[in-house]
Amino acid sequence: MSLWEAGESSGEVSLGALFAGEGFKPGKAIERTLENTAYLICRGGWPQAVNQDGDAALDHAFDYVDAVANSDISRVDGVSRDPARTRRLLRSYARLQGTQSSIPNIRKDMVNGDTSGPDDDTISSYLNALRKIFVVEDAEAWCPALRSRRAIRMSDTRYFSDSSIATAALGLGPGDLMNDIRAYGWFFETMAVRDLRVYADALNGKVSHYLDRNGLECDAVVHLRNGMSGLVEVKLGGETLINEGAKTLNALSGLIDTSRQKEVAFKMVLTATGDYAYQRPDGIIVCPISALRP
Repeated sequence: MSLWEAGESSGEVSLGALFAGEGFKPGKAIERTLENTAYLICRGGWPQAVNQDGDAALDHAFDYVDAVANSDISRVDGVSRDPARTRRLLRSYARLQGTQSSIPNIRKDMVNGDTSGPDDDTISSYLNALRKIFVVEDAEAWCPALRSRRAIRMSDTRYFSDSSIATAALGLGPGDLMNDIRAYGWFFETMAVRDLRVYADALNGKVSHYLDRNGLECDAVVHLRNGMSGLVEVKLGGETLINEGAKTLNALSGLIDTSRQKEVAFKMVLTATGDYAYQRPDGIIVCPISALRP
């Protein structure tokens, strides 16, 4: 479940309205601190957990990871797979989420804990099984029409279907995220992509990722079947990070060849904190995740 479905977003900012050209209207968010959001990241969107509090709600993700490793990954296609190796793969995937890491890189991350050395085909088999049961859900590369020649990286970006699977795979709780703000940002991005996927699906769209060989990267591109797109940078919050996100959004939108595809419908910095969604003088929307809906 997304934050909107769980009743944890005010829904004052509608992606559908932005795509429909209705214009942006400032709106109040459900105010969250970094501590509050860390809890939501680790709790995840499990329906059973939404109406629970504390450790009881957090336990669902840990129980799910146990079930995946011990039975689900083998039951999905009748192929027996090693629970210990599955756990190591989940931990590696969690460490590499939000990147375009290749299968060989994933194997290298796993090898310290697996002296038998799984080969690339084995890892691919495990990952295919995890996709079938919706544990991992990678984001495809977005390839827009650009004014200049730029080599776009076409590798998928690694994500879990829910941020709580990543934190549970690594044995982390909200306090651990607060003690490592850099890692916190990675897990928040996974939660943000989860919500954006839910909202995009409701609008007959999907979420992709942009990265080129010059290092220009956009965390999420929401694009609809009619060719419309919106650019989203995911940041924890604060003026410095918001400015960084805005710089990226303006740089990417300036590269798009509008004679060959539709103009970007909106540019947004999606934040973990904040009590109000607003629009900057440059047109970029700054929106707390707890104000967003389809």
